[in-house]
Amino acid sequence: MMSSRNTPGPRRQTDRAAEIVAREAAQFIAREAGKDSLITVIRAQSVAHGERILVFVSVFPVEKARAALAFLERQRETFSDYLKTHARLRLPRIDFLLDNGEPLVEPAKS
Repeated sequence: MMSSRNTPGPRRQTDRAAEIVAREAAQFIAREAGKDSLITVIRAQSVAHGERILVFVSVFPVEKARAALAFLERQRETFSDYLKTHARLRLPRIDFLLDNGEPLVEPAKS
């Protein structure tokens, strides 16, 4: 299996851009998000030849996921401005998606 470091050309650039966006999104969210929930960046994925980057986040408690995603959607333009000053890359469209994964423990059945 090839790592993204060994991948030639545009694919490596889009993978690197996704890594940068994930790191910067984590820093931005840590600074800007409230204390009602914990929003964690899980990963970022480049799609449409780098025209968009999907940022996957998990939210705890899960009940706050809708509010957290609404916050991230409202902050998308502010985050793009943040990226302009903190990352040297061509700015793609950023979308935030929920990725809370599978529950670690199944609920007890009564």
